[in-house]
Amino acid sequence: MRDLVEIGMGRTARRAYDLDDIEIVPSRRTRSSKVVNTGWQIDAYRFDLPLVTHPTDAVVSPETAISIGRLGGLGVLNAEGLWARHANPDGELERLADAARKGAGWAELGGMLQELHSAPLRTDLLAEAIRSVRDSGVTVAARVSPQHAAELTPDLLAAGVEVLVVQGTIVSAEHVARDDDPLNLKEFIADLDVPVVAGGVSDYRTAMHLMRTGAAGVIVGHGHSPGVTSTDRVLGIGVPMATALIDAAAARRDYLDETGGRYVHVLADGGVSHSGDIAKAIACGADAVMLGAPLASAGEAPGRGLYWTSAAAHPSLPRSRVAPGASLDVDLRTLLHGPTSDPEGVVNLFGALRRALAKTGYSDLKEFQKVGLTVRP
Repeated sequence: MRDLVEIGMGRTARRAYDLDDIEIVPSRRTRSSKVVNTGWQIDAYRFDLPLVTHPTDAVVSPETAISIGRLGGLGVLNAEGLWARHANPDGELERLADAARKGAGWAELGGMLQELHSAPLRTDLLAEAIRSVRDSGVTVAARVSPQHAAELTPDLLAAGVEVLVVQGTIVSAEHVARDDDPLNLKEFIADLDVPVVAGGVSDYRTAMHLMRTGAAGVIVGHGHSPGVTSTDRVLGIGVPMATALIDAAAARRDYLDETGGRYVHVLADGGVSHSGDIAKAIACGADAVMLGAPLASAGEAPGRGLYWTSAAAHPSLPRSRVAPGASLDVDLRTLLHGPTSDPEGVVNLFGALRRALAKTGYSDLKEFQKVGLTVRP
């Protein structure tokens, strides 16, 4: 039964919970972390870590996409980002970082990003970036917005993209437009030979609708990162991740029954700052997490310690700041796999996930989705 509260005469709202509101309950057994499996698979592509990067230029360049792929995750290049607009994106990012070092505020830095993204998309640059990832042998993934999916996808597939991510702040299966023909996601996916991951969503009904389009994965959330994203303040829209993930997992279960066995993956995008949040997201039903801000502090991150989401460059209504990441002198391998002397859960992110599974007696991610949960008083 839904937990409804009265917020005024004749108006009720559903009580929802974020990852900070819940805790994982240990079971009656434990096991060695050496026998724990954190792998997962989407379509024909298998990964050792339940990690998909948030598609932001602050974290993902062709080089870091390769590194993350070799470390067991999936790096998602932003097909509408700087690598598709500038011949020297590293130089432009260094200019942004230099302005931040000289004391530029987030509004000035955001203006610089808007300017950089006003340059036209160049399919030759985009193809070159994607081919460099493809030639490394790791799985190639790229993100497009719903507005540009139909236009850019043929070039992405020709360049070698193997997993397509159609992502916006909020993505629906039914989009109403006045001028242009809207993207029919069901027809769009049916015409492709690669798996499509779509989102974000925040409720059971929208997740179910996206699953019925044929999506291989559904993104839950809109990349919320404290101090960085401002969708809640700008649009008044927020996603309490624990409840949203559990709702999407319920949609996945019902869709599995409806189709006689078609499984759709749930990806958690937002509210994940520490390794414990990764464990909680999986416990709520996620198959993988989309990480952005936690990776921005890696020495290889192209943002030079700064972090933002793609919404920061929106030409008329940005919904993300350019913010400094944590000051950590660490490389991607250590950040993901350890070891570390830091006790705060910001390094050795997936080593901590393995330990969480082991401490609660579960051997793999699917089993761990059944772990007990409590709500903080």
